[in-house]
This record gives sequence, structure tokens and C-alpha cells, in this order.
Amino acid sequence: MAFLEYKNVRIAGIAAGVPETIVSNYTLQPGIDISSDYTAKAFVETTGVEERRCSDTLCTSDLCFAAAEKLIADLGWDKKEIEALIFVSQTADYILPATACILQDRLGLSRDCYAEDVALGCSGWVYGLSNVASLVATGSIRKALLLVGDAKKRAKMNRDPLFGDAGTATAIEYVEGAKGFQFHFGSDGSGYDAIIIPDGGSRNQVSPESFQLHEYDGKMKHRVQTFMKGMDVFSFGITTAPKSIKKLGERFGFDYQANDYFIFHQANMKMNNQIVKKLKLAPEKVPSCMYQFGNTSSASIPLTIASQLKGKIEDKPTKFICCGFGVGLSWGTVAFETNNLVIPDIVNVKDNEDNYGYQL
Repeated sequence: MAFLEYKNVRIAGIAAGVPETIVSNYTLQPGIDISSDYTAKAFVETTGVEERRCSDTLCTSDLCFAAAEKLIADLGWDKKEIEALIFVSQTADYILPATACILQDRLGLSRDCYAEDVALGCSGWVYGLSNVASLVATGSIRKALLLVGDAKKRAKMNRDPLFGDAGTATAIEYVEGAKGFQFHFGSDGSGYDAIIIPDGGSRNQVSPESFQLHEYDGKMKHRVQTFMKGMDVFSFGITTAPKSIKKLGERFGFDYQANDYFIFHQANMKMNNQIVKKLKLAPEKVPSCMYQFGNTSSASIPLTIASQLKGKIEDKPTKFICCGFGVGLSWGTVAFETNNLVIPDIVNVKDNEDNYGYQL
């Protein structure tokens, strides 16, 4: 079983950056973003996603950069002391090089900085947190950044109204005696095609045929867009998340109900309500931001904390359980405690002229 524990490490702060453009799902036109027999009002009532933040020019790295700059400033950290940067996203700047290397330079961090990309989706923040914690827990690296998110920049597609763009920054530091993190992870690759972009990798390289539109689940899509088996994903989420949380409590000997907040990947309202019901959680312990930002993939857990708990938890000990689940299929659950947590205001990022785009 994939259980991990890291001590002497804590989260110092969490920040988020989102595009300034707000898109309302109440104004969706049938047949464009949703199937023709499904009204915008019905979509909102089913998913809980009233509006999202979207941009045609911003990359995930732009949003993470803005969040990181704000968080570093509010923490008062010296950039030269940040020795590791991990970037988690399904929408990296390039196939290569690693976006983490680009962000190391863009943020002005030391050239002695450890930089790594992780290609994960909805479970990505928990996986990334484990990676960073493993680096920091020994004390060899004392300050690190976890930059996580997704943005469908210039996707040349009708956007799925479930998804929004966001980038987040989580600051992790070595602190002697800190309680640290307790993790449970799992994966089921037999369901790899439950959420998939069929073309664009080495197995199915992009060709002119990749952009031919076909009807899929009532929508016109091409093979460089995300295909999802909705019922398979729904069944996976409502089954796996509760089991993972219970296993974590059993392994490390705590009552999961005693935690202050439960932050789940913001998949959709119906799925998350089922998870809450199975775990018998009080609704006030389960904040959500999907109504405001939609499903933001790996950014959804830290974005929920930054947008919903600012002003409520910063100056007092707060116990969390966070669970991410989705593409892979993969899942990860983490238990941790915060105190003196820095949460800056959400950064609204303006569209740019893509100054960091490579030109041949």
C-alpha cells in the first residue's frame, strides 16, 4: 500500500492566480459548449458550476508565476533561499523543456534550484506535495515551491463549460518538530482511457486527421481535446475518495471525522455531494469553489483553500484532509495541519501578449 509520512515540514502559504475574464455558464448556447438537448440552467444545477475564469492568451505557467510572485512577497521570502520548484500540470508550456526550468528563471530563483515537471491532473496537488515534502523533510532543502494548475490557452476548441483556468503556488518549508504530512496514494491504469486526449503524444502523433470533428457524447470534438467517460469517472470518484480517506485514518491511527476541513478535488457538485454523504461529513467542513471557478484540475484543492478559507484559518491551528482523484486513473489523500498560514488575495491576471512564447 502506498502510504507515506514526512515530518519536520509545513505549508507556509497558499496563493492562486486566475484569468481576469469571467465566463457565465448561464449564457451558454445549446449545441456549442453543451449538447443541444441540455439547457444551460440544467447544466448549472447538475454540476454546480455557475461561472469560470478563462483566457485565450494565458498559459498555466503565467497563472502560477503570478501566484508565486504574490506569495513570495507576502511571505517575505528571499528568492535565493528557494531551492526547489516542482510544476504539476497537464498543460505545460512545451513538450520540452520542463516548464519548471522556465519558471525558475522567470521567478529569478537561484541556478542551484532543483526544478522538475510532473504530468498529472486532478490528483496532482497531492502528488506534488508529496514530492516536495520528500525533498524538504531532511533539511537539505529548506524552502520550496509547488506550482500547480491547468489552462487551455488557445485551445482552438469550444470550451467544456465544466472547466476553468487557474494556477496556484504552495510554499513548503523545513521546520524542526513540525507534524508534517501523511499520505495515501493509488492508481488504476486499467482505466487510463476514462479521461484521455487521444492524439498529441508519441503513440498517436498529431496529424491533419487529429482535428477532424466527430460527435462524442452529444458534442462535436476532435482528437486533441479531452475525451471523458463520465459515468466511469463518476463511479471511480465516489468509490475511491471515501475509501482512501478511511484507509489513511486507519493506517495512521486517527479519526478522520476530527479534522476541521475536507478539501476535495472540485470535480462536479453531484460527485462531491455523494462523497460527502458517504463519509457523513458536516457540510460546513467541506468548502467548495466550483460554483465560482469550475473544475480547475490539479489547482482545485489549493484554489479552494485560497478562495474559501482566507480570513478564517490563518492564525490558528487547522487540521485538513485533502483528496484529489481523476485522470490516470489516480488518487491521493493527505492529512496535515496548518498554523500561521499566509493566504494572499486571489491574483486576477490580465491577458498578455505571450512574451515568453518561443518563435522560430
